[in-house]
Amino acid sequence: MVVDTWRFGMPANAEDGAPGGAAPLAGLVVVSFEQAVAAPYCTRLLADLGARVIKVERPHTGDFARDYDTEVNGMATHFVWLNRNKESMVVDFKAPGSDAVLEALLDRADVVVQNLAPGVASGLGIDAATVVRRRPSVVAVDISGYGTGGPLDDRRAYDLLVQAEAGSCAMTGTADAPAKPGIPIADVGAGLQAAVAVLAALNGRHGSGRGVAIRTSLFDSVADLLGFGLLHAAYTGAERPPNGLSSPVVSPYGAYPTRDGRTVVLGTTNDAEWQRLSKILLGRPDLAADLRYASNPQRCEHRPTLDAHIGAWTRTLDLAEICARADAAGIGNAEFHRVREVVDHPQLVERGRWREVDSPVGPVRSLLPAFIGAGWPDLLNPVPGLGEHTAAIRAELGLSESGSAASAADA
Repeated sequence: MVVDTWRFGMPANAEDGAPGGAAPLAGLVVVSFEQAVAAPYCTRLLADLGARVIKVERPHTGDFARDYDTEVNGMATHFVWLNRNKESMVVDFKAPGSDAVLEALLDRADVVVQNLAPGVASGLGIDAATVVRRRPSVVAVDISGYGTGGPLDDRRAYDLLVQAEAGSCAMTGTADAPAKPGIPIADVGAGLQAAVAVLAALNGRHGSGRGVAIRTSLFDSVADLLGFGLLHAAYTGAERPPNGLSSPVVSPYGAYPTRDGRTVVLGTTNDAEWQRLSKILLGRPDLAADLRYASNPQRCEHRPTLDAHIGAWTRTLDLAEICARADAAGIGNAEFHRVREVVDHPQLVERGRWREVDSPVGPVRSLLPAFIGAGWPDLLNPVPGLGEHTAAIRAELGLSESGSAASAADA
């Protein structure tokens, strides 16, 4: 185990929320029957905005993402990422008294979220349609793998499986080596879609007083994110082959080697930028005048030749000098970074994006939310231990421990 001894200061120019400001979802109660990534990401976003999130977990094991690895001082990286600002309550739905616990929790909920395996939520009566039928003011969300009404409704769905089924792996990598995107876009995409839908439903409830049953799925989220690629296939019957660290639809737009053994990424999005890149950055007015490169479709057609010209130039300069020259010429550029290099990236460090949250293993690293609201507080409450809040929540609900569905000791 690597012991984390990093402590974070907050620079004077950190993009802080206002200490003591009102969180926009303060007072909202979210009850979530969640595991892995999709639903936990949705509810973490709501928790970051001030909602009280009660995470309902199984006895003994809890959310199986707790055990993906032990790299955060004994805790799992997935779990630490997704579960700050939450309370953990253990409930054994097979135990006597579990129905009373469930009903009491749902009576307190403004929002109910679940991403349990196919059929489990409906068996417990916590699927969105049932929750809203019995409690019309509640906003309830089902996050499934494939949605409902199709041949794959009951198939078990994980991020890689859905990305393979929905085509995103075929858009990644190269033509002869498709790859799964490193970010779990099926899970994260579904979680984002669910969070947006919850906020819209809550806004609607202000006027009508009524909640709504919401459904979203990993498959539909990936299909939506395919975007231009899916439309291209629909209208042409063909696919643009993926080409690694580049764009299949824009040129020049890709990665090039530098003299000091690094990689620079240069990008253009229109003809004017291409003219600046060729004339000012490369010092090649002949390329700017070459009719083979006059438009973006033509540049894409002749990408290998064009990339060879650019690569020959980048090999003569170090990365820092290329980026400085590109900035001066108004050309988009970036340094290619390994993930480990992003940990100390100055764009994170100098803006105070790293903070600490408490956890069962002590303070651990956590990034502030990607949204920044003027006057909103930075909510960085602990990552909960399994069942840490069971006794307190049961007491709040007026439930005794005897005949209990679970207690903290059962965790």
